[in-house]
Amino acid sequence: MNNSTITRSKAPLRLGLAGGGTDLSPYCDIYGGAVLNATINMYVHCTIIPLNNEKIIFQANDRDEKFNSNIKSKFSLRGKLCLHKAVYNRIVSDFNNNIPLSIKIVTYSDAPSGSGLGGSSTLVVALIKAFTEYLSLPLGEYDIAHLAYEIERLDLKWSGGKQDQYAATFGGFNYIEFFKNDRVIVNPIRLKHWIINELESWIVLYYTGDTRVSAKIIEEQNLNTTSSNKSSLISMHKIKSLAEDTKRALITGDMLNFSSILQKSWINKKATAKQVSNKKIEKIYSAAMKNGAIAGKISGAGGGGFMFYLVNPLNRNKLIKKLNSFEGQVYNFQFVSDGMKGWYVSK
Repeated sequence: MNNSTITRSKAPLRLGLAGGGTDLSPYCDIYGGAVLNATINMYVHCTIIPLNNEKIIFQANDRDEKFNSNIKSKFSLRGKLCLHKAVYNRIVSDFNNNIPLSIKIVTYSDAPSGSGLGGSSTLVVALIKAFTEYLSLPLGEYDIAHLAYEIERLDLKWSGGKQDQYAATFGGFNYIEFFKNDRVIVNPIRLKHWIINELESWIVLYYTGDTRVSAKIIEEQNLNTTSSNKSSLISMHKIKSLAEDTKRALITGDMLNFSSILQKSWINKKATAKQVSNKKIEKIYSAAMKNGAIAGKISGAGGGGFMFYLVNPLNRNKLIKKLNSFEGQVYNFQFVSDGMKGWYVSK
């Protein structure tokens, strides 16, 4: 900790390519889960500025929210900026002997809240990484990802899975396996550059204009896992097996097979919970399929946020033109291989 320097961090958002939902408890605890995701050049950013005036400030510039207080070792997890408070509480209690910190924390995201790109978990990872640099904490990638998961799921008691924390921490293309007792294995996928370039040419990333709250969808999926809803459970099993198929198609660069598997994944995803899709999403999806897209799905739990479509690059402009006729927005992006980063600058 150096009071003459400012600490910064950033962590990448991700596209959920396959297996989404199988990283949820209790499904992954009972059956094991598997997801395939990839990080993109959209980030959550964090800055820690030493204050040394017995004050603390949490500020989220993208949400236009700010919290000021005298320093404490623990804050109530209510009201504004709960994620910031929860990370601060854990860092102070677990790594700073309950000694409060006089600092200003400023964050912002390149994507809207509730976008389906793993934003809340990525924010937690960026915050932890900034604290890791600020306090010189001996935390590795698995440590940070697991701590981020605990803060969201145990401290805040928010519904959600485990993939986003590991995607933001490790970065790149990863096939991630989930087991009982919180055991997670991250398997990096080393793709040839031409495959990554081709995949970027085939994918059109589209923001629907609607943010969504994933908790209700996740709660329904969890209920279906433990209830007598066999059709939903069968769909979850299929989504898991399709993640392995997606990985094989990606490694070989077979975009037509990749698209076919993605289409099957979306059909099964919609069968896991009623709120995964809605009339607006189906309308946009139908229009996309009539204008060049050969597959598509929601990135994240569903209900809104970002969708992505697979389209032959020769039909890309036609699809983009049609999507832009709706109230959403097409985003340009690239895949990135690095996960979270942290560094210092002079005050």
